[in-house]
Amino acid sequence: MPSSTVENYLKQIYLMQQGDEALISMGHIAIAMGVVPGTATSMIKTLADSGLVEYEPRGGVRLTTGGRKLALHVLRRHRLVELFLVKVLGLDWSEVHAEAEELEHSISDKVIDRIDDVLGHPSVDPHGDPIPSAKGHVNDRPTMSLANCETETSLRVARVIDQDPAFLQFASRSGLTPGVSVKVESREAVAGAVSVKPQGAKAVTLGTAAAQKILVEPY
Repeated sequence: MPSSTVENYLKQIYLMQQGDEALISMGHIAIAMGVVPGTATSMIKTLADSGLVEYEPRGGVRLTTGGRKLALHVLRRHRLVELFLVKVLGLDWSEVHAEAEELEHSISDKVIDRIDDVLGHPSVDPHGDPIPSAKGHVNDRPTMSLANCETETSLRVARVIDQDPAFLQFASRSGLTPGVSVKVESREAVAGAVSVKPQGAKAVTLGTAAAQKILVEPY
């Protein structure tokens, strides 16, 4: 059974690739994992020896088919645990990411499959992130962010891609949670401001950086 460190590296590489076959630089991996470049390089060499990644010393790293399969397995556990903690145990969506980071490495496939059954085989987690199927299929719907979507068009919040508890709490207070209908009323590029009107709530003004973290889809 892979160690939690191996699983964390593979999951992070997958999230950084997001379907792109381009190499991920060692510097970016080191920053994402919170380690010095030498530590990241040593771990990547170990993963390469195990056939989980392809490593080019001056280029970077990408997942192999086996590495991608394991990364999706870990993501499936993580996102199902998050949804279980929210839907069944009643935890707030802003606090489940850290809990799932711990539980994803210890929970058995048998328990995960049972959680999947109890939840009705959901397709997304509390933040709108797609949950990989048991066979490793990911239904990643096309989305755009509030920073670049059309104005005065009915849209629906699909995902919130920042897992920081403070940002998630802000999104909740602002009515910008997955499933909510929204409309961008105006966008001021010079000021870096976006005015958004969630259905049933007051309009809120977001900075461009915050608007980029909230993904929407046609409604």
